Amino acid sequence: RSDWMIADLVPALGDKRIILASASPRRKEIFAILGLTPEVVPSTFEENLSKEGKHAWQYVEETAAGKAKQVHASLHKPADFVIGADTVVVMEGRILEKPRDAEHAFEMLSSLRGATHQVYSGVCIIDAKGNVTQFHGSTSVTFDDVPAEALRAYIASGEPMDKAGGYGIQSTGGS
Repeated sequence: RSDWMIADLVPALGDKRIILASASPRRKEIFAILGLTPEVVPSTFEENLSKEGKHAWQYVEETAAGKAKQVHASLHKPADFVIGADTVVVMEGRILEKPRDAEHAFEMLSSLRGATHQVYSGVCIIDAKGNVTQFHGSTSVTFDDVPAEALRAYIASGEPMDKAGGYGIQSTGGS
């Protein structure tokens, strides 16, 4: 079926060993919402793939695959599924990942003010037989013209530092 929703698959996944190749609390929260409790095995994959000549969806799929493959190869006991994911923000064709420091976060967030940008997430799933499935999704987000002092206060909270583009739509950055 092509019209399945992830919720349709959840009952079949309940007794499966699922490894989340990420330390992201947001990704873990998504599984919890679905009633699943994956084992968390943070990937040590270096997120430094070249962006040259790649569309953002290719970049996030490749990075997600790198994370999932690294964790899959490190397992001593096989898993039913290893899942890796990556998200980036794209503004005017430029891929924005996590900010390096507070000033970089301010530059990123300032570039998003009063404009629409795209957010791309890539996912890679490796099953117990080693079959690899990759896919991505995207959405457009429009930022208000947030005053500089509000951006600085948000950055001072520390929240932007581990998020692509320097914000999380599902947290304070989305309000």
